[in-house]
Amino acid sequence: MMKSVLCTALLALSVKTQAALVAGDVAFVTFNADDNTFSLVTFTNLAPNTQIFFTDKEWNGVTVGDGGHFNAAEGFTQWDSGNEQISAGSVVYFGDSTADVLQSSLGVYSRPMLAGNQGFEIASSNEVIYAYLGTTASAPTSFLTAITNGNFANAGQITNTGLQEGLDALDLNGGASTTPDYAAYLGPRSGLHQFAEYKALVADRSNWTVDAVNGDYSNVAHDTTAFTISSVPNPPSVWLFSTALIALAGICRRQLSPCKVDKSIKAARNA
Repeated sequence: MMKSVLCTALLALSVKTQAALVAGDVAFVTFNADDNTFSLVTFTNLAPNTQIFFTDKEWNGVTVGDGGHFNAAEGFTQWDSGNEQISAGSVVYFGDSTADVLQSSLGVYSRPMLAGNQGFEIASSNEVIYAYLGTTASAPTSFLTAITNGNFANAGQITNTGLQEGLDALDLNGGASTTPDYAAYLGPRSGLHQFAEYKALVADRSNWTVDAVNGDYSNVAHDTTAFTISSVPNPPSVWLFSTALIALAGICRRQLSPCKVDKSIKAARNA
């Protein structure tokens, strides 16, 4: 019986770990057009060999499977998380997307050999980067997140991607006329009780430093400090309930003790 329960628990844990990613499970935490780099945080465990695609091609605004596609210009990159699980809270740095050999701080970052891959180079204005799942880089099945230094109306649509600005898609300038070429999340990375609680913070532009004067941020170090969570203390009601159960168990043990049963029998005989 115990083995069966243990196996069921392990299976449930495995299914949770292997669950498909959905919008908002990952988010950009840096964007650098000066050296074509960016960083991404995962808010859930990434199963071994998870594959995520990136592109700076614009989406046409049509639903996946109903004619939705990327434009013909610009390019794709892809990332394989590697043979080990990557824990929730991890931050992954992605190096220069124009380099001959692509590099990332975790997993394997590469350029897919695919027709129409004309080069992924992050522009300093009116640019968008999408992260998504797909059967191939040019055939997305679901979008995970997006970031733009222009706006989602002109730089690249999120219409019919399942993404929502301010939730799992970030406009770095809020539709203003500035076109930042660098931005980084500077909000909290510790102290919250669930990784999901960080999503709103990362999606809030006020928690970012955003360059609005087109300064030179080439080779600026990315902050890859992991996001962490704090343990949740038991609420007082749970503590009181547990204490009551322990006390009740003690009473029951005393009432059913052999000593008290023997005394009761002797008393009945002497009556």
